[in-house]
Amino acid sequence: MAGIAAMVLTGILGNSMGLNNTAAFMSSCVAFVAVSMWMDSRISLRRRERARETAREADGAAAADDAASAPDRQLEAERPKREGRGT
Repeated sequence: MAGIAAMVLTGILGNSMGLNNTAAFMSSCVAFVAVSMWMDSRISLRRRERARETAREADGAAAADDAASAPDRQLEAERPKREGRGT
């Protein structure tokens, strides 16, 4: 909707500045694409932030469930299963 509004506004401004119909139409198309791409990026950004928030909440809930179900679980690193140099 914002792209169409930008297209109409640019067409009116182009005609009032004395551009011929082809130039006014081309500038209107450029304005439409620019505004549409900007709106699409804003929507994608909001969706991405919302997905990150829900993932954090889900991770926090899963961590709380794990901690409540297994409080005596070891938190140390496991020893390697193979023999070799080092420790």
